[in-house]
Amino acid sequence: MSERLRIALTKGRLQDKSVAMFERAGLDCAPIHNPGRRLIHSLPNYPLDAVLAKAPDVITYVEHGVCDLGVVGKDTILEHGGSFYEVLDLGFGACRFALAVPEGTDFYQSYKTRTIASKYPEVTKSFFKGKGMDVDIIKIEGSVELAPILGLADGIVDIVETGATLKANGLIPIETVAEVSARLIVNTASMKLYKRQIEDLIEKCAEEVRKSR
Repeated sequence: MSERLRIALTKGRLQDKSVAMFERAGLDCAPIHNPGRRLIHSLPNYPLDAVLAKAPDVITYVEHGVCDLGVVGKDTILEHGGSFYEVLDLGFGACRFALAVPEGTDFYQSYKTRTIASKYPEVTKSFFKGKGMDVDIIKIEGSVELAPILGLADGIVDIVETGATLKANGLIPIETVAEVSARLIVNTASMKLYKRQIEDLIEKCAEEVRKSR
């Protein structure tokens, strides 16, 4: 394997989990542990360069072919879409999109058009379209739980892990919109050009996923 692959890793928890998985597979990720100001890091014992990026940028870099592979959450894939292969559910970073409403309200019994606040308008639109429901969607960048409290929205669609934040703000999840976890994605052209190298890395990751189950 002479060709060096380039993989975009989502900064934060997914980066940490990705690095841990690579190290279990025998890859030396020491350069990523001490990144300094550098954003591209070459692994010394495997032909792989890691690019540290924000989640939406991971998709952009893979889609445009400047990175061959990427690790990104399914939430970002659902919201932003893109043209690439989604080759492996890595299992970590598990959570879910949920529809949550103020406790004590009957969301589905109202005949008026409901207003939903979310950081993920495309996910929200797709979910309610599947139900045949017309809703008004308001995009919120910060704490989306505020919207129902302030009377801006009837409910929210957001990422839920424990539900503690919802409960603290008087909201309850009433329906799961989609299950979410980290995914390994591959540029479509790279899969053809570097098939053997990419399949080797996919298999290393898949073996670690199997071990973790």
